[in-house]
Amino acid sequence: MSRRPALFFVLLCVFLDALCIGLIIPVLPRLLGVLTVSREEQAFWYGAVMVGYGLTQFLCAPILGALSDRFGRRPLLLSGILGLGVMSLVPALTTSPAAILISRILGGALSANVVVAQAYIADITPVSERAKSFGRIGAVFGLAYILGPALGGVLGDLSERLPFFTAFAVCAGNFLYGLLLVPESLPIERRKTAVHAASPLPALKRLLSHAGVPNLLGILFLVLLSQSMVQVTWSLYAEFRYAWSPMEIGLSIFALGAAITITQALLLPGLLRHFSPTLVVRLGVLIGLASLLCVALTKNPLCGTAFLCLSAVVGVAGPVLQASVSKIAKADDQGATMGGLNSLNSFARGISPLFGTPLLLYTAGHDPASLAAGLPYFLAAALLLLALALSLHLALAILTSRDDVPIEPPNL
Repeated sequence: MSRRPALFFVLLCVFLDALCIGLIIPVLPRLLGVLTVSREEQAFWYGAVMVGYGLTQFLCAPILGALSDRFGRRPLLLSGILGLGVMSLVPALTTSPAAILISRILGGALSANVVVAQAYIADITPVSERAKSFGRIGAVFGLAYILGPALGGVLGDLSERLPFFTAFAVCAGNFLYGLLLVPESLPIERRKTAVHAASPLPALKRLLSHAGVPNLLGILFLVLLSQSMVQVTWSLYAEFRYAWSPMEIGLSIFALGAAITITQALLLPGLLRHFSPTLVVRLGVLIGLASLLCVALTKNPLCGTAFLCLSAVVGVAGPVLQASVSKIAKADDQGATMGGLNSLNSFARGISPLFGTPLLLYTAGHDPASLAAGLPYFLAAALLLLALALSLHLALAILTSRDDVPIEPPNL
């Protein structure tokens, strides 16, 4: 199996999967608003949906990663696509917020794609190129977020349920594509004979047992939690503070997706070519911190969107930190390692609504022009301040290795 076609296949598969998710982002708050009677109830159910999805991903990501080490990447990739499609259809048909919550919980449990895609790429990518390859996943998500939310916003202005039907159709097409064209990346002789440590705490414990990794995971968790705060609050925040429609919210996420793509596909390789990985992480966190402070402070929706897009620069930190952790994992343990890392991501996504939802309710009850309305983004900036302090205080020995350079711009 040649490396380049396999990489293209799995990146396209991830792109279609992310497109499906992007379709529903701008319209989910509006659908819940239609099914509830007050802003408080809308925010409650939106927060519950985001918490349920994130926490089930946290619990299941290492299980799915470990299963992919045992049975191969392709079966788990396809099962995740199929599960996401079925769960996307439920909100299109139900009139119950509770049913939407259950569908998102099951969707989080079945969504294996990011975990398995990262393990797939680790299978076929030399250690020296993994930061670039993990950055490609981020770029693919950015491309999908350019198209998905914009299309979802347009469809959502026609009907709150139309984007969910469209997401189901995209997943169905993605499943057929993967079934027919995506090859397996893990040969039988490299698969584990048993599944072990297939739960989040043992997986994370194994990662933490390696020298230097606790420091890396601490910084990564704070960055992920800050990014999750932004992602889970922006749609409802823009509706509450700026009184935006689904189309306007979708267009703002379109702009954010473009910024993510540029950051991951062009900025990250360029930075790694000229600066040490440690400095890249610190610069990304610092720019993200300043940008989120500006989002919280500005009363102008266009300025807020511009600074939101600039905050995407913090995304350079994730692939560098993930690649550093991936270096220490064995070739037959990449699925479990990526599962552990994605459990950290999913845990951040799961708990961020616990903080973000009360702050959104505070935003909803105050003058949109007041500083208090920006509280969700003051908190997101504070998390990055802690990450920056950790990166300055702690010795990032693994990151200082120059194994990840030189890096050429990715050819997606």
